[in-house]
Amino acid sequence: MRDFLLSIGYDEWILPTLLFFPVIGAILTWLHGIYEYRAGHAGRNYEAFARWLPFGIFVIEFVLSLGMWWAYDPTGPAFQFTRTWSWIPDWGVSMSLGIDGISLFLVLLVTFLLPIAVLSGWTSIDRAVHSYHALFLVLTTGMLGVFMARDLVMFYFFWELVLIPMYLIIGVWGGPRRLYAGTKFFLYTFTGSLFMLVAILYIGFKTGDTMFTAGLLAEARPNFLFENVMQYLRLSRTESLWIFAAFFAAFAVKVPMFPFHTWLPDAHVEAPTEGSVDLAAILLKMGTYGMMRIMLPLLPGVVLDPIVRDGMVALSVIAIIYAALVSLVQTDFKKLVAYSSVSHMGFVTFGIFALTVESLQGAMMVQLAHGLSSAALFLLVGMIYDRRHTRTIEAYGGLARVMPLFAAFLMIATFSSIAVPGTFGFTGEFLTLVGTFQPYPVMTLLATTGVILSACYMLWAIQRVLFNPLDRPENRHLTDVNWREAGMLVPLSLLILVVGVYPDPILRRMEPSLTRLVQQVQAGASAPTVAADAGRR
Repeated sequence: MRDFLLSIGYDEWILPTLLFFPVIGAILTWLHGIYEYRAGHAGRNYEAFARWLPFGIFVIEFVLSLGMWWAYDPTGPAFQFTRTWSWIPDWGVSMSLGIDGISLFLVLLVTFLLPIAVLSGWTSIDRAVHSYHALFLVLTTGMLGVFMARDLVMFYFFWELVLIPMYLIIGVWGGPRRLYAGTKFFLYTFTGSLFMLVAILYIGFKTGDTMFTAGLLAEARPNFLFENVMQYLRLSRTESLWIFAAFFAAFAVKVPMFPFHTWLPDAHVEAPTEGSVDLAAILLKMGTYGMMRIMLPLLPGVVLDPIVRDGMVALSVIAIIYAALVSLVQTDFKKLVAYSSVSHMGFVTFGIFALTVESLQGAMMVQLAHGLSSAALFLLVGMIYDRRHTRTIEAYGGLARVMPLFAAFLMIATFSSIAVPGTFGFTGEFLTLVGTFQPYPVMTLLATTGVILSACYMLWAIQRVLFNPLDRPENRHLTDVNWREAGMLVPLSLLILVVGVYPDPILRRMEPSLTRLVQQVQAGASAPTVAADAGRR
């Protein structure tokens, strides 16, 4: 299969196609919406194009992206499928794409989830349908661009490109407090991103100066290409600390880490179902991906500093336990799932800064497992909300009797969320705890309480929703999942179970990249800083 894909030039066109195809779809969707508006057409018959075109594009994207599973060679170069064009040559900015064993699975997560997510708004979104789906297509390009970028300015461009569509999706199509939630989301994430922009510009100019001095550039200009930054950037201890703080401001808000998490529950609760799915399953991973792609290899001396590293681990464990305790007292099912995301992402950051191969594998697997289970949970909450127009847990009870398929899907997603053996969630959290135990045994023990608490808040919620007495008349005639809803939930549930039983193919493909990352950080931390070099001279 790999030989066939390479023979048709798959490695040369796949990433640009995946990245820019949704933009073409967004333009066509908007143009069709303008035409229908000027023609005076209204109603679902005229909105069919705006639903089917994005769905078709997302399906094509997923089918095309599957080839990367076979074409990617874990033993090959660090970055594969690479393409680079000069974008803004006077500023040293390149349109450079590529993936490794880390970004491969996040790209596949995006392409897998988006056809499912778009189906969730098939009937519930009934106004400005063309604009809604066009924004999601633009959002897709932004998310994929972050995971493909090999240039820091390009990374920032796609990072910010995600912000505007999601702000509008929450603010226009969200719940009663949508403006508050959308504005809070925008201010938190945009403010953190500005610090990152300053850091990127400083890095680019610093790298360009070094390359010009070494005779590698004909004129003094910045350079932002990842490989050049990694090879030629030289920072003093003080510079490294400031750069770390700037990137941390952007990534910690996006994850979100404690105490920067307060925007997340509001955004989740007010966003439409498709927005919540993309937000929890994909957008949060942009923060942890940034930590692994930029912070770890670029600033190894700061990352391995005992004070910094212990502080990051402590914030991660606090997030695990604190968010789990807050989830216990939630009466809104959607807000419970939102707070649980903060707890799960705490395991990811814990695994990242423990910095062992096993903990990084666990962090990656938790990200992927959380992407599937949180998507399923938000879809399921959205389904009962469409039927009852309430998310209050106490408003339900006994749904397993009238909605047995719904109950089965909810149990599968819940089991993965609480890391029951045989599910995807168990694989990730088990590997994370195994990898963190040697460097942080006490913190690992504390983090384990988060697994116990997750079982408490999720199973208690499930008991009240599914198995309490069916004593409310309005619940007795609820319809079970239909074919469209089953089409969303079956792929998620199957993948949760299959990977939970047999995760080896995924682990084998990501292990070389994670091993390389650990070695890179350890080697970089042992290299002398600019200040140390100056002192010796």
